[in-house]
Amino acid sequence: MTLPLVTILDDEPEIRRILTDALEEAGFRTQSFARAREFEASLKRVTPDLCLVDLSLPDTDGLALVHRLALEQGAAVIIISGRVQVQDRITGLELGADDYITKPFDPAEVIARIRARLRSSGPVTQNSDVAEFNGWTAHFDRYVLIDADGTETPFSHAEGEVLRLFLESPKRLISRARMQEMLGGGAGDSFDRAMDVRISRLRTKLGEDPKKPRLIKTIYGAGYIFLGDVAWS
Repeated sequence: MTLPLVTILDDEPEIRRILTDALEEAGFRTQSFARAREFEASLKRVTPDLCLVDLSLPDTDGLALVHRLALEQGAAVIIISGRVQVQDRITGLELGADDYITKPFDPAEVIARIRARLRSSGPVTQNSDVAEFNGWTAHFDRYVLIDADGTETPFSHAEGEVLRLFLESPKRLISRARMQEMLGGGAGDSFDRAMDVRISRLRTKLGEDPKKPRLIKTIYGAGYIFLGDVAWS
């Protein structure tokens, strides 16, 4: 069985060394890069299972890179950054990151977060990558939503995980605890905020009225229900 591949993008040699040693000891393959140009060139040759990306890069805007990765690559993306402000966390999640870890970090926590992300990207109930619901078609192999007029709207890996969870359990309550069990990530307020961001972005892409959503309903104090009729193909 091929070991999962994790790529590391950070311009600090010591950070790259710490992460590489910890990941390889934990049973992962790694590639590490100091510059975004080299990192992006590697993605044309191989798709990693997960990318660890620093935001403070010397040759590109880290947030813009995260957004491109989320929309164009099938890999999960975890930000590792010295930026500790809440707004930086929110922006990173809104742009498509799956998780956000601040420096300084405990390598054991990074390993745990990576394993949680890869578990949530593992085998799922439906074998198909295409689902139709309420005039929409979701292509999980291409990370794109297509409306009845044929207009395509891309979605991120993180948004796709949440959407797929809804589409596999239509008209059933999905609790926050269940979402955390299935999707992994941070705990407590961090996880709740990440889910709020992803669900808000999904509602926007589905043309939902934020005050009266028709498809993704919030059941306050309990969780969410997806009310669409879903057909997999």
